[in-house]
Amino acid sequence: MTVYDKPLCYDNPKNMKSAIQNLKSKMGRHNMDTIIRNYLKQIKVGRKQSHKNLSLYPLLSAYSSGLEYLLLDEALSENLMEVAELDNDGSVPELKVVNKSPKMILILDGEELVGAKQNRIVNTTILIQRNTTIVIPVSCVEHGRWSYDSPSFHSQERMMSSNLRAMKTEQVNYSVRASGEFWADQGAIWDGIAEKADRMAAPSPTGAMAAIYD
Repeated sequence: MTVYDKPLCYDNPKNMKSAIQNLKSKMGRHNMDTIIRNYLKQIKVGRKQSHKNLSLYPLLSAYSSGLEYLLLDEALSENLMEVAELDNDGSVPELKVVNKSPKMILILDGEELVGAKQNRIVNTTILIQRNTTIVIPVSCVEHGRWSYDSPSFHSQERMMSSNLRAMKTEQVNYSVRASGEFWADQGAIWDGIAEKADRMAAPSPTGAMAAIYD
């Protein structure tokens, strides 16, 4: 199954055609043609939404692909998923995820996982198969702590800010091209969090990104 780490976003309805063409190169042509054809049958362009110098046109559709999955927060709150350190010693760029649900679970790029030996953010969007245990690539967002405060991770329903996420995504994309691994530049992430915390006067004794949101 192919996983995409970027959503479809359009600043103008005319851009949809080029976005679809890009997707065709990533998926089987016949499969994608069918999905697009069914989707376009019901799609409507919504009213323009503007804020300052940014305008967006929402794409509205009642079409459903029939793909059933849970989101990270749903799965954790219903105890259908467990996220923990790789082992007792832990590994900064990796976490173990156990999907105990009969449904797939979608974890989004930049979602924060809080607890265990240090808080992390997910390096790419991942769709986890039902009843599966996998190891996922993550980055640390709390460089001053490396000790357990809970046996596993939970969610505070937070995402890494868009500018830091864009920086991380660029690093991850480079890593994928160079080595096939979804790693980020950990030092650059820590520096970016520290700079943002300074600007927002949000100090943290452990350098936690969470302080920016508190």
